[in-house]
Amino acid sequence: MKQQETLLSIQNLKTYFENEKEVLKAVDDVSFEVKKGETLGIVGESGCGKSITCMSILKLIQSPNVRYEGGQILFEGKNTLEMSEKELRQLRGKDISVIFQEPMTALNPLYTIGNQMKEALKVHQKISGKEAQKKCIEYLKRVKIPMPEDMMFRYPFSLSGGMRQRVMIAMALITAPKLIIADEPTTALDVTIQAQILDLMNELKAETQSSYIFITHDLGVISEIADRVVVMYGGKVCEVACTEQLFEHPLHPYTIGLIQSRPGENFNEDRLPVIPGNVPSLNNKPEGCPFHPRCPYASEECKKEFPKGQETQDGHQVFCWNYLKGQAQRG
Repeated sequence: MKQQETLLSIQNLKTYFENEKEVLKAVDDVSFEVKKGETLGIVGESGCGKSITCMSILKLIQSPNVRYEGGQILFEGKNTLEMSEKELRQLRGKDISVIFQEPMTALNPLYTIGNQMKEALKVHQKISGKEAQKKCIEYLKRVKIPMPEDMMFRYPFSLSGGMRQRVMIAMALITAPKLIIADEPTTALDVTIQAQILDLMNELKAETQSSYIFITHDLGVISEIADRVVVMYGGKVCEVACTEQLFEHPLHPYTIGLIQSRPGENFNEDRLPVIPGNVPSLNNKPEGCPFHPRCPYASEECKKEFPKGQETQDGHQVFCWNYLKGQAQRG
């Protein structure tokens, strides 16, 4: 089997927020890769660092309080953290596109759908107004929007959530990007529309051969769309595996807890199992493994130091002292 080429490589990324009193480690030494043509899912509860990790790729978090403290983000071998603002503008929307979590706030309410779509084309391509109009209609058709010619003259507020999300997908695809970052694009949608959006994204991925990073807290969505999965907690990576392995043989206690807490076909209990406790706030993160206050297997090592990653097979990687101890005992 031919090994896929790496499109994006994040190595030891550290994205911090600082105020007058303290430094908040939102993303703390995170590493993973995205292969060409694959969909990488990133899962975890709210506040685990998923979105900030991905927004760091294009340095979209712009604030005097943000520090890109360390690491590398290599897109086709070039470190985006070292790029100038001019270089990043060339990358944003052209080679890397983002589908934001809430399309109503991502789309400008003062401009028509057509104006917003054509702007993306004119910024990155030498194209006439007539050609841009034709291409926009073509991509609206591809995302199965009825009467795309009329849609060009409509404003975002006149569209349903599902239609706005389809417009966002069309805008993300129109420049033929190599990587699309989808930040919980189905969270605000009802189940029927969510299923349609997932089917559409899978279909378009097969057509365009683009790579996706799909951010969500919904494991059901991940099982349908992702080839591999990164599990994050407390600004760190807990586990990385192909989707089938992750669901059949989860290794990290946090991953096991997430999978057990979702309803399944064989669920017969009165209540779903839950992970006790809450995700720690950035200004109150524990030392060592951030999951140890909620973990049933926590030991003294867990409270002192974050464990090194252990690879089992086929790229399945876990960061857990309990797993390392079990390996040592079996060895």
